[in-house]
Amino acid sequence: MKKILVIDDQPENIFYLQDRLQKEGFAVISANGGRTGIEAALTQLPDLILLDIMMPEISGLEVCRFLVNDSRTSRIPIILVTAKISAEDMREGLQAGAVDYIKKPINKIELLARVNSALKVKESQDLFLEVEKMKTFTATVVTANHKIKQPLTLIKLSLTAIKRELHKEEINKEAITNKTKYIDIAVGEINDILEQLNQVEKPIFADYVGEIKMIDLGEGAKPSK
Repeated sequence: MKKILVIDDQPENIFYLQDRLQKEGFAVISANGGRTGIEAALTQLPDLILLDIMMPEISGLEVCRFLVNDSRTSRIPIILVTAKISAEDMREGLQAGAVDYIKKPINKIELLARVNSALKVKESQDLFLEVEKMKTFTATVVTANHKIKQPLTLIKLSLTAIKRELHKEEINKEAITNKTKYIDIAVGEINDILEQLNQVEKPIFADYVGEIKMIDLGEGAKPSK
C-alpha cells in the first residue's frame, strides 16, 4: 500500500484529501503545517507528498526546498496544492523541486490522475536505480576478480615455494626472503586495486566477456569534478 503524506494548515483540506485517497486504497498521513510536515516526512518517508503552498510560519515552497535538499527525502515526489496557478507560480514551484501542481478547488479525477502519475514515475526511477546498483555491483565483483587474480596467484606460488623450502634440511633464507618480497608486492597490488575500486564515484564500464561488464579503473576511479 502506497503511503501519502498530506501537509496543510487547514483541517478541512486535510480531511478532504485523506478521505478521497483512502477510498482509493492509499495509506494517508497528515501533518498540520510546515514544521510538523517536515518532521513527518523525515520520520515516515512516504511515497508521495501533497503539499499546500499557502501556510503560516513556513510556506509550502520552503518546505519543498528543505525536503528536496535533504538526502533522506530528496527522491520523494512532491505535488503542490494551491489556488495560485499562474505561470510564475508554476515556475517557482518547479524550481523548488516539486514534480507537479494540483489546483484548488480540487477535482477528484485530476487528483487521482496526478497522484498515480507521480507514483508511476517514482516507481520507474526506483527500478532504474536498482538496476544501476546491481549493474555496478556485478561490475565491481567482476573487476575485483579479474584484477586480483594475478597477484593472488603470485602469493599462492610464493607460499608453495616457501613451504617447499622449509621442508629442506638446509633452508635457504635468501630464497625465502625473496619469496616474501613477492608476497609483499602482490599484497600491495591488491590494496591498490581495492583502493581504486573504493574511489570510484561514477563508474565507467568496459566490455569483459559477452554482455558482462567490468569497471575501467583508469577512468572510473577518477574523482568526479
